[in-house]
Amino acid sequence: MNKVEEAIAQRAANPDWWRGAVIYQVYPRSYQDSTGDGVGDLAGITARLDHIASLGVDALWISPFFKSPMKDFGYDVSDYRDVDPMFGSLADFDALIDRAHDLGLKVLIDLVLSHTSDQHPWFKESRKDHTNPKADWYVWADAKPTGAPPNNWLSIFGGSAWQWDGGRMQYYLHNFLTSQPDLNFHCPEVQDELLRVAEFWLERGVDGFRLDTINFYVHDAELRDNPALDPALRNDQTAPAVNPYNWQEHLYDKSRPENLAFLRRLRAVMKPYGAAAVGEVGDAQLGLEILGQYTAGDDMMNMCYAFELLAKDMPTAGYVADTMHRVERVAADGWACWAFSNHDVPRHISRWNLSEEAARAYVVLMMCLRGSACLYQGEELGLPEADVAFEDLQDPYGIEFWPEFKGRDGCRTPMVWDAGVHGGFSHGNEARPWLPVSADHLPKAVAEQEGDPEAMLAHYRRAIALRRAHAVLAKGAQEIEAQGDLLVIRRSGQGGEVLALFNLGEGRVSHAVEAGWAPLPEAAGLGAAAPEGGKVDLGPWGFALLGR
Repeated sequence: MNKVEEAIAQRAANPDWWRGAVIYQVYPRSYQDSTGDGVGDLAGITARLDHIASLGVDALWISPFFKSPMKDFGYDVSDYRDVDPMFGSLADFDALIDRAHDLGLKVLIDLVLSHTSDQHPWFKESRKDHTNPKADWYVWADAKPTGAPPNNWLSIFGGSAWQWDGGRMQYYLHNFLTSQPDLNFHCPEVQDELLRVAEFWLERGVDGFRLDTINFYVHDAELRDNPALDPALRNDQTAPAVNPYNWQEHLYDKSRPENLAFLRRLRAVMKPYGAAAVGEVGDAQLGLEILGQYTAGDDMMNMCYAFELLAKDMPTAGYVADTMHRVERVAADGWACWAFSNHDVPRHISRWNLSEEAARAYVVLMMCLRGSACLYQGEELGLPEADVAFEDLQDPYGIEFWPEFKGRDGCRTPMVWDAGVHGGFSHGNEARPWLPVSADHLPKAVAEQEGDPEAMLAHYRRAIALRRAHAVLAKGAQEIEAQGDLLVIRRSGQGGEVLALFNLGEGRVSHAVEAGWAPLPEAAGLGAAAPEGGKVDLGPWGFALLGR
């Protein structure tokens, strides 16, 4: 039995390995540069897998590393079956998989199936004429008699979602950059080929996928206009407030019911490998409802990546409870994957203006919530958002909407491993990192925190260990309620019962505790309060972790 077969057998023995898992997201451009060219790569990730394993996480998710012209930094794929040379080679990927599995880590890779780069050979052929073998592989449409685009759909990255092509004398659809044409999922050959892409990586040993923009796969075949959205319902959950994309009700350009059939086909491909997928649902109004649809039963996606805790405003006790109650209503048979930070939003330390005490409370809260959890690289160090000057910006999204929206570069700056040159990210002094290393990050580098039991890094390790020590936190049932700033979470099942109390405010709160509850063994190490005299008193950002 080879290593891939061993990994499949291990997943088959524990088919629910993903449920309640803690997943660590790696943005490969910014994790570790092994060649000195200023850009992170796969060999760099492999060299740092021991750090990831030391956190106690179950898996890592690697953002795209496929061949790409990098207009959107890898989310514009020009070859789904190869590694971009800036990141290394397929051999480097195989070495990463082998080392991760040796360390007990699962590996999820980021598949971008809704669109490709305009440099992909498929699109180059498709745009030649109306009769070539791939003519229908992308979403082409005639102009209106006035020459205007076919409908009113908008791009998340600004402007119309339609780009004119003088060769075909038609418009093509792009939900993101004009250089990211959308694939046509109404074409059976497209679906078949994308399923073969998934199988290619499963055969190389990946444990599953993070599926980018999963609800964008299928568009309305009739190309109907989206209606206007009631201004009272607008929010900036998936696009910045300055973007008129938020002004439409996206009924026809995404989240179409026809998508469900493709997701079932994809799950059927994954099942023999014991693989799991987390789908990214981008919708500002109905994200949790779509999550419920896409993760119901055992023939759809395993879990979906929810945006509610990636919100701009700090989650209050009431907001967290309301969100979880909504999940119970609209996704009772589904499974959510929660995150506070990722490669697309400002780091939550800065976004919510958290004190260190608040940041420590929130990660423990994450480990107590029902669902799986994603942590973003550098989060374990307590890194704030980096301040990137306009002249250093790389993100086209930020350049388009500057200065009201500064883009995503502030959360994508290089990981800091030590306080030396380039923070240990790159050892080639001659090459400037693709984004500047933040001077504010250097004192928080891994080497500066390693060995300090009071450091944020140690706290994250203890919080993750808490979840792994109690199966009820990973997979148990949940009851949750807010009492002002106090969040009360009861988890039960899996042979255990946990009561977690969180004061998500600046005042003091008190909560009566029934006889029989006692602090969990891990509570003291995390700085949790203990009950006295039949109650728990919690100061600002205090929490208690009790079991019985």
